[in-house]
Amino acid sequence: MLSDLLLIYKRLFSAYGEQHWWPGTDPFEIIIGAILTQQVAWKNVEKALAALKVADLLSPETLLHAPLDEVVALIRPTMYYNAKAKKLRSFLLFLQERHHGALSDLLSLSLSSLREELLSVHGIGEETADSIILYAAGKPSFVIDAYTRRILQRVGLIGGAEPYAALRDLFMENIPRDAKLYNEYHALFVRHGKERCRSRGPLCSDCPLGDVCAYAATAK
Repeated sequence: MLSDLLLIYKRLFSAYGEQHWWPGTDPFEIIIGAILTQQVAWKNVEKALAALKVADLLSPETLLHAPLDEVVALIRPTMYYNAKAKKLRSFLLFLQERHHGALSDLLSLSLSSLREELLSVHGIGEETADSIILYAAGKPSFVIDAYTRRILQRVGLIGGAEPYAALRDLFMENIPRDAKLYNEYHALFVRHGKERCRSRGPLCSDCPLGDVCAYAATAK
């Protein structure tokens, strides 16, 4: 399994190069983006983040004390904006109550403690928690998303119905626990899933994984 996963990484890196991912100028903006991007394209999140920035609300204190209806209006491009505004408020209240509003205190926790705390917050599931841990805290927690699951299933490494934890363990137990590697690998999955291994109409010709992919073999 180690050789399979490293081969996929090397092929994708050779094809696409370094991705400079995740978008965000600081840990707090990355966290807000991770919550807002649930079930929505990143371009919509960028619009919401830009609106929050113009309103001077991209800090824990200012966003916590902003009227909820104002936040809802600003993040409207992200869909499910009422629910997401409440998720943001839940995270900010948690940060205030558990860490006195100090994001650095939260992010300095050990990986396991940080993950446990994040998963206790309403609206933060495993993918969002791991995104925060990897991209905002810089700790090696592999992110599993729809692109990752689709590519692994088509290649033939998984059946497709495995729980999130099993797929996360697949990476964390078989490749070095390195935040930079995890960052780049996840970003490459996103790039490949968007450009080639699409949910509909995958482009299998000249795919960098074509000769090791079960799906591509049947598509010829």
